[in-house]
Amino acid sequence: MHRPATLLLPFQASLSRRKVLALGALTAASFAFAVPEARAQDTASQTSEEAESTGADDKIITSHGYSYFGELKYPADFEHLAFVNPDAPKGGEIVIQESGTFDSMNPYTVKGRAGAQATIMYETLLGSSADDYNGSYCLLCESLEYDEGQTWVIFHMRKNVKFSDGTPLTAQDVVFSHNLLIEQGLPSYSAGVKKRILSAEALDDYTVKFTFATGISRRSLIDQVGGTSVFSKKWYEETGARLDEPRFEISPGSGPYMLDSYDVNRRIVYKRNPEYWGADLPLNKGRYNFDTIRIEYFGDESAAFEAFKAGEYTFRIESSSRQWATQYNFPGVQNGHVIKTELPDGTPPNNVGFVFNLGQEKFKDKRVREAIALAYNFEWTNESLQYGLFKHRESYFQDTPLQAIGLPEGEDLAFLDGLGDIVPEVLKTEPPVGIHDSSPERLNDRGNLRKAANLLEEAGWIVGDDGLRRNAAGDVLFIDFPINSSSASALEPVLDNYALNLKAIGIRPDFEKVDPSQYTNRTRKGQYDMVYGGYPAFLGTGTGLMQMYGTSEVGFSSFNPAALASDLVDTIILASLDTTSQEEQDASLRALDRALRYEFLMVPTWYKSGYWVAYYDMFEHPDIPPYDLGYLDFWWYNADKAAQLKAAGALR
Repeated sequence: MHRPATLLLPFQASLSRRKVLALGALTAASFAFAVPEARAQDTASQTSEEAESTGADDKIITSHGYSYFGELKYPADFEHLAFVNPDAPKGGEIVIQESGTFDSMNPYTVKGRAGAQATIMYETLLGSSADDYNGSYCLLCESLEYDEGQTWVIFHMRKNVKFSDGTPLTAQDVVFSHNLLIEQGLPSYSAGVKKRILSAEALDDYTVKFTFATGISRRSLIDQVGGTSVFSKKWYEETGARLDEPRFEISPGSGPYMLDSYDVNRRIVYKRNPEYWGADLPLNKGRYNFDTIRIEYFGDESAAFEAFKAGEYTFRIESSSRQWATQYNFPGVQNGHVIKTELPDGTPPNNVGFVFNLGQEKFKDKRVREAIALAYNFEWTNESLQYGLFKHRESYFQDTPLQAIGLPEGEDLAFLDGLGDIVPEVLKTEPPVGIHDSSPERLNDRGNLRKAANLLEEAGWIVGDDGLRRNAAGDVLFIDFPINSSSASALEPVLDNYALNLKAIGIRPDFEKVDPSQYTNRTRKGQYDMVYGGYPAFLGTGTGLMQMYGTSEVGFSSFNPAALASDLVDTIILASLDTTSQEEQDASLRALDRALRYEFLMVPTWYKSGYWVAYYDMFEHPDIPPYDLGYLDFWWYNADKAAQLKAAGALR
């Protein structure tokens, strides 16, 4: 579910935002967070035992879980997570869809496209709960201990954990996995981990110790090592496989599901492991209820939707406002065989928009970026193309207590003042950068287009006789904007109309549809001027923020699509890592919101505040917790309802 922002591994770019919400730490998890005020009401004090010691500096904390602020919602003797149905039946199949292609079942490869949900087989020392944003709980371990200064942590592992091939999972596998990710993982991940985690050692077969660097923030250290996937050392040594290579033969995992079968670019089937070692853990009761999870692949979204109507897959999260508003009138919905509903989502929206590649010289002048933003008419787009179903995102913490509003006051102002001259005065004397208003009645809002034209003139881009803008060197102001063909049907109408406004102010946009593999390669290499994408949502501080927004990693981090390099943002993130209370952390993140909006790295687009969900009426779920929809996690299959649907001919 959600981890405080830890270092990012390659597969995280394809994850749902619920899986990456806490991206403040160096995550071993996009596209994988929480509202502090609401969270605080439910939080109970951590029930940890402190060993006898001769002095405060020697205090050792032993616990069943970890939270940076020292609080866990669940005590050591909890029976099950509060939101699950502990008696949920096991069985049945859920079928979901994926658009595009895959050429690997290794989710950690840095080349190609891994199959959907390929991380489902691997577990970590610490697990999480969808109703406790800050807390992590022992999964592969049965307890952990660490010194009060968090210079080291020791995990005491469970002795009954087995990989899906029946071999035991030991401390040696944990150490091997840690080192493998450093040696063959993403460069940005490897560089961050090596600076922060000095060593990993197996003290015996079921005890592993990590030692951390001194002189750095204690943030995202225990979270980092506790959230790292564990692989089979034996399998890697016997096969000679590399972690960073695309392949279909994969290491066995210890998780509740294992790979059953695949048909390249058509389907993947995961099967619940009947011998899963952790089925009876309190953390796992009421979870992992489906016998099989099947993923059907389609070439584009139109084909995928038609397949859903025909019953070829059974659960769908809708992202297209057009389809949600106009296409869910097919017989399955009308006769009640398909449930169409909106479910609550307690997480902020992903920070998505039209992202500038700030490494391109044409975008160095912020006035150019502001002009391009003014050409986007959200209000007209939403009303004319999106059925008025979306809102316009402006904050990196949209609709949460971390969203910066108005002038900074109190702790927010004190935090900014404490950073010194690096902070532009405008961040303290003016409200945060907002979004522009446009006319919903006409696409070409003339007032905004005039403002945009003036900004471009000021920046030295002059309109020629052919209507195109050129700089002093004679270069045409064009925008190379690749589009993933698998998602183009929903995005193209928006971009086509955006292009009309861009052309009206003398810019030449080039919206190019490319196949999914080419799109992946181009975006990884930064081969674009703009792209529709962005950054995962986050509601906590961690070292992963540097991987996403930090200057030191801009040259090799694939999680910073804007190639942002800002001393201001770096300073705020580093100061945020040193905060010691929830209140200080929240103030620092509101400052980060102001800074990111000031830097203007993207044109914010639309968001919705809930999940649009449609599914065949054979699935049931508990009340949805704040931080995860959990349809592959804590939903379950009703066999009687499924039989009725099959008898009625609703399912194939």
